[in-house]
Amino acid sequence: MNATKSEQTTPNLTHVALHVPVVSESIAFFKDYCGMRVTLDRPTTDGSASVVWMAEPGRERELVVVLIPDGTPHRQADNDYSHLGFAVGSREDVDALANRARRQGRLIWEPTDEAYPVGYYCGVRAPDGTCVEFSYGQPLGAGSDKHLE
Repeated sequence: MNATKSEQTTPNLTHVALHVPVVSESIAFFKDYCGMRVTLDRPTTDGSASVVWMAEPGRERELVVVLIPDGTPHRQADNDYSHLGFAVGSREDVDALANRARRQGRLIWEPTDEAYPVGYYCGVRAPDGTCVEFSYGQPLGAGSDKHLE
């Protein structure tokens, strides 16, 4: 009997799961601020609610945010910089998102310009309390090719 050794693959990040208080509010936020869309909406095991997968258009099989219902609000300390990071196409995009978040009472980090690789960024509070960073000039995502050193 010939046993074949399976090749081990390198793990790759496929999803981030957030246990949120109100799924519909988080869906609206990720649609409005991040341009994401619902790619899967499945009932929980008891059928009382839905677990929702959201992704950027064209990245549905690469990376999704999973929204799990009935979570408690996330309370992040002022010195806790944990966040989800989204790249945008320009500094003006960062400013526009910050202005919208400021009007809605969601802005937690004013637009800030830091040396490469941090770039220009702001922080916005999602409905569940999670911090979402919008940045330009990092070596990841939109605009990354403009700032290679």
